[in-house]
Amino acid sequence: MASVVDNLKDAATWLRIHSVESTATAGSGHPTSCSSMADVLACLYFHVMRYDNAKPKDASNDRFILSKGHAAPILYAAHAMAGQFPIEDLQKLRKIDSDLEGHPTPRLNFIDVATGSLGQGLSVSCGMAYVGKFIDKASYRTYCLMGDGESMEGNVWEAINFAGFYKLDNLCAIIDVNRLGQSDPAPLQHDMETYKARMESFGFHAIVVDGHDMEEIIKAFDEAEATKGKPTMILAKTFKGHAFPEIADKMNWHGKSLGAKSAEVVEHLKTLLISPTCEPPVKAPVVDAPEVDITNVKLSEPPNYKKGDKLATRQAYGTALVKVGKNNARVCGLDGDMKNSTFSQELRKIFPERHVECFICEQNLAGVGIGMACRDRTVVFMSTFACFFTRAFDNFRMGIISQTNVNVAGSHCGVSIGEDGPSQMALEDIAMFRTLPGATVFYPSDAVSTERAVELAANTKGLCYIRLSRPATEIVYDNEEEFEVGKAKIIKKSDKDCVLVVAAGITLSQALPAIEQLAEKGIHARLMDPFTIKPIDAEAIIANAKECGGRILVVEDHYPEGGIGDAVGEVVADKRDIIVKKMCPREVPRSGPPLVLLEKYGIGTSCIVKGVEEMKDL
Repeated sequence: MASVVDNLKDAATWLRIHSVESTATAGSGHPTSCSSMADVLACLYFHVMRYDNAKPKDASNDRFILSKGHAAPILYAAHAMAGQFPIEDLQKLRKIDSDLEGHPTPRLNFIDVATGSLGQGLSVSCGMAYVGKFIDKASYRTYCLMGDGESMEGNVWEAINFAGFYKLDNLCAIIDVNRLGQSDPAPLQHDMETYKARMESFGFHAIVVDGHDMEEIIKAFDEAEATKGKPTMILAKTFKGHAFPEIADKMNWHGKSLGAKSAEVVEHLKTLLISPTCEPPVKAPVVDAPEVDITNVKLSEPPNYKKGDKLATRQAYGTALVKVGKNNARVCGLDGDMKNSTFSQELRKIFPERHVECFICEQNLAGVGIGMACRDRTVVFMSTFACFFTRAFDNFRMGIISQTNVNVAGSHCGVSIGEDGPSQMALEDIAMFRTLPGATVFYPSDAVSTERAVELAANTKGLCYIRLSRPATEIVYDNEEEFEVGKAKIIKKSDKDCVLVVAAGITLSQALPAIEQLAEKGIHARLMDPFTIKPIDAEAIIANAKECGGRILVVEDHYPEGGIGDAVGEVVADKRDIIVKKMCPREVPRSGPPLVLLEKYGIGTSCIVKGVEEMKDL
C-alpha cells in the first residue's frame, strides 16, 4: 500500500508541474484550480478508473467528465501521463493550431463532451450512468469532478435530484471544495458538514475527505464502488493552489498563469517528489458492454393515415417514436413531465425501460440526453413544450461544441396553443435552434411528414429539432410520400401563380383554404411546405419565387426575428427582383381560442387571403 500511495503522490505532483508549465507557456489558464484537484485526479486515473488507452471511447471504459472545464490543463496532463500523447505536446496548450484548448472539447478523441459552461457535467454524467445501469447493464462506472463554485448552479441540483431518484450507484461525483471562487470565496467555503447534509438529503452517500491525503482519497473511492443502491458524492476539502508557495489558498490567483513565479513553484514541487521516475499504471476495463448498432433506423411500418383527416403532429410524434423504437432497441425517449402532452408516453407504454422521466428539470433533461447519446450508445429523443427548452439553450449550445447527436421535440409551439396564454407559447424556438451550428430544424405540417421527420432525425448527425403543434392539422401527404432533409414540398401550384406562400405547421393548415378562396376570386397563389427550416431549400425557394413574379409571402406562428421569414430572406437577399413579406405575431400574445388568436395576430386564413391580395400587384 505504501508504494501505491507514494506513486500516486508523485503522479499528483507531476500533474501539478505539467499544469504550471503548460499554462506558463500559454500565458494563461487556471493552474491553481488544477492544483487543488491534482491528488483526486491522480488517484482516479492511475488507481481507480478502468480504461483502454488505445480505445479511449470504448464502450466498456469507465467514463470521466471534468465539469470544472477550466481545469483542462491537468486533465490533458493526466492523459499524456497515461500515454495518450507525448508529454511535450502539453506545451501546445491554448495554441491556435492545437486541440488542447482552454476548455476540453471532443476534438480530442479522449473527451466525450465539451465542458466549461459550469454546472452541466453532472447531468451528462447522469445520462452516461443511466445507460450503464439500465440499458447497457455493464460494469463501467461514471465519474464527474465539479468545482464548489459551480455546485451552486441550479442545473447541478436538478442532476443531483435525478441521480438520487434513480439510485445511480454506478455514478461517483466529486466536488473539489477548494473554498475560493473567481472573485470571492464560495458561499459555504469549507463548511463540509453542510455540504454532506445537503447531499445526503438528496439520496447520495456522501463522504468527506481531506482532498490532499492520498490514503483517504483511495479509501473514499473504494467505499464509493462498494456502495449499492445510491450514488456517491465525495466531498474533497482542498486548497486552491495547493503546494504553490505563497499562492495556496489566496485570492486573486484564479484564471491566470503563475507568470514569473512559475519556475520557483516548479522547483518547489520537484523537491516533493518521492521517486525520480513516475510511470503510473492504467487499469484495464471489464469488457462487458454490449455491441450496438444505431445506424439505419427505420419506421417499423409506414405511416397509415387518410388524406383530409386531421391529427396533431405531436400525436404523430408519439406514434413515430414507437415505430423507430420497435425497429431499434437503442431508441430512447426522455421527457420533462409532459409525456401525456407530447405523446412520448406511447414509447413508455411499450418500452418502459427506454423512456426516462426527467421531471420538470429542462436543463437536466437536455444534459441527461446528451450523456445518453455519448459513445453512440443510444438514439435519444427528448421532448417537452417547446417554450421550456429555452431554459436548456446553454446545454444545447454546449452540446453542439460536444458534437452531440440528440433529437429534440418541442410541442405546443406558437399562438395556436390557445387559452394557456403566452407563457406556454414557443414563439422564439426556431430562431434559437437555427443559431446552433450544424443543427437541423424540422417543422412537419402533418402526421405523415412528422413520422418521416422522426425517422430522418434518428439518422441525422448533430442536433435535430422537431417543431410540433398542439392543434390537429389536415393530413396533406400520401402515406408513400418521400421526404429529405433540405427539400421543400409544393402543395398547391398552377401556371398562373402570382405569389409564393411559404407556410408550415398550423399556418400551412390555414393557408390551404386561403389558396382555395383566392382561386375562387381568380387569384392564384402557390403553396410551399419547407419541411426543414434549417437547412432550407434555397433552390426551390428561388425557382418558385421567380415563377410567381418574385413575390414571397411567409406566414409563420413565430416571432419575426429568426424564424422562417428570416430563413427565406437570407436565401434571396442577394437575388434581384424578389421581395419577401412576413406575416407573424409581432407582439406578446394573450389567451384565447386558437382560431381567434391566429386571426388576431395576422396568420389566420382570412389574413393570408388579404396578404396575397395586397401583394399580387407589387
